Amino acid sequence: MYSKIAFKNVKKSFKDYTIYFFTLMLAVCIFYTFNSIESQKAMSELTSSGESYVEILSSGESYVEILSKVISYVSVFIAFILGSLILYANNFLVKKRNKELGIYMTLGMSKNKISKILILETIIVGILSLISGLILGLIFSQGLSILVVKLFGLKMSTYSFVISGKAMIKTVLYFGIMFLLVMIFNSFVISKYKIIDLLTVGRKTEEVKFKSNIVYLITFILCVISLVTAYKLILEVGLLGIKDKKFLISILLGVVGTFLFFFSLSGFILYIVKKNKKIYFKGLNIFIVKQINSKVNTNFISMSVICLMLFMTIGMLSTGFSFKNAIESGLKDSTPYDASANLYIDEGEKANDIQKSLEYIGVKFNKEDKVVYYDLYTDNKTISEALNNKTISEALNLNANMRSLMNYMKLSDYNKIRALDNQNAIELNKDEVLITSNYANTLEAIQNYVKNNDSIKIENKSYKIKDKKVIEENLKTDFMKDNMITVIVNDDVCDNMDLISRNVNVNFVGEGKEKREADFTNKIYSYKTTDTDYDKIGFIVGASRTEIYESNKGITTIVLFIGIYIGIVFLISSMAVLALQQLSEASDSIDRYKSLKRLGASEKDINKTIFIQTLVYFSLPVVLAFIHSVIGIKVANDFVSVYNKPDIMGSSLITAGIFMIVYIIYFYITYSGYKNIVKNKVHIK
Repeated sequence: MYSKIAFKNVKKSFKDYTIYFFTLMLAVCIFYTFNSIESQKAMSELTSSGESYVEILSSGESYVEILSKVISYVSVFIAFILGSLILYANNFLVKKRNKELGIYMTLGMSKNKISKILILETIIVGILSLISGLILGLIFSQGLSILVVKLFGLKMSTYSFVISGKAMIKTVLYFGIMFLLVMIFNSFVISKYKIIDLLTVGRKTEEVKFKSNIVYLITFILCVISLVTAYKLILEVGLLGIKDKKFLISILLGVVGTFLFFFSLSGFILYIVKKNKKIYFKGLNIFIVKQINSKVNTNFISMSVICLMLFMTIGMLSTGFSFKNAIESGLKDSTPYDASANLYIDEGEKANDIQKSLEYIGVKFNKEDKVVYYDLYTDNKTISEALNNKTISEALNLNANMRSLMNYMKLSDYNKIRALDNQNAIELNKDEVLITSNYANTLEAIQNYVKNNDSIKIENKSYKIKDKKVIEENLKTDFMKDNMITVIVNDDVCDNMDLISRNVNVNFVGEGKEKREADFTNKIYSYKTTDTDYDKIGFIVGASRTEIYESNKGITTIVLFIGIYIGIVFLISSMAVLALQQLSEASDSIDRYKSLKRLGASEKDINKTIFIQTLVYFSLPVVLAFIHSVIGIKVANDFVSVYNKPDIMGSSLITAGIFMIVYIIYFYITYSGYKNIVKNKVHIK
């Protein structure tokens, strides 16, 4: 009997369950899709490939294992978010059916039996959403496998449809716990209800007490001050200044400003619109404004949280792909040689011979390998001091922790490096120098300096800049384009300068070169983990081109996947809460729509008020989130530009596409549901 009632209720209330069911289905789909990644064909290809990049040298774990672990940990956080969303949505459905439950009690049905019906309904909806979500997840997970292949730059030998039993069990377990909590919650809520409350809940309307316009105006001004200050501070320090107290202050002011915005918005909008009598009294605008005012005033906390979640969503999705692409596209220019190593020398320290140090730790080269040893010098002047340029000083302040001394290289060493690339040697007159640079944050400023200046001063002597141009190149293989500036000078110019590093560039040649390249980095990494005579060896840092490419692919892919995972969940959760709040308000506002109907409002006019209300309510948090995102993306791009100038157009279009699809679907379902609730309760023909 109870199962029949439950099935009948679910069928009858399917329109009410649409948002709930759709959200559950998407949640299950996303959860399964990302947790199934380790079982996909692409991951099997990665694991079985035997390539060195599968391993992270410091931990011995593969990037596949790291990605799977991180997704597993993040899924716990995601489960908490989705569980809270499901409880919130379920609360809306129970509240919407208060009268129906009150009638059950009036007919003599006990609270335990009503709880049993709700439990059965939860089980039915849960099973349906799990089945449909898993089916959808099976399809999407295959697409994710293809994305993994592209991100790791692999080719799959064959394609096969993969079902992850582990991910399926995990999904069913996590969502089973969520539905169990919903059942407990429903039983608790029903036990607290009284018949009179259930039957009269529709007559109770929330009284919105409006504060004086002065309070709203002051709050709005404080909101603007908070947000402008937050934007200013975060633009000053950027992501590189995360340890700066200004960074924390900017985050706090941004959050406070967001809450103040939605708190003051209801009264501020009402005040502005009331001033314009033509708009305020036109058609049903007075009703629409009052409705929006009431909603924002009641839900300003949840709207603030939604706005911040949408900001994080836009930020993570739009910068994720550009971050990965910028880093990987910059690797071509930052890795001109198969491998490089640097032995840094602090002021006053003994200058070790890097060739002997490498031999001591076991690094060996073949006779056919092309090996070049060279030194870098400094006159102990910073770049800003040497060039006396304010623009360069400002650019360098973006990363105050980076070494910003002027670097000098002997012409003979530079020509040896050019020979590695089969380039011709360069000659300099005694009063000439070459300037090389490719560090993104300072390159433009140095180019402008060279454009406007014919010479550069070194130890109070003027030297002409050959060809009046900057040579954009890395002089070693490294993880990023980090050549702020290296001045190529005649050998004797360096005689009175301090040696700052001894270096080696290598191009491996002949049979077994891949193994020698891997051994090169392994020896450099391993000597630091053993008892080492640093006085004899010195401190050596090195990397190979293959290692850099592969570690970057692994790390950036992990960051990108987690960003997409969290971003999509935040987007769905935000849209679902907005939708549920609107539908809940529709049930509470039935008496108001009945009054409109009695006053002669047509179906078209009533539908128009519903459309405008829904559009404005959905748009308010999106608009502020977009403004936050403009600043956030600018800060993120400044950080990424250290590696390479990012192109955010592609990732922005992808983000906009995902955002608009989810937004339109939830908006349409909400508008249709709102309209149907009003139509059925007000009996609009």
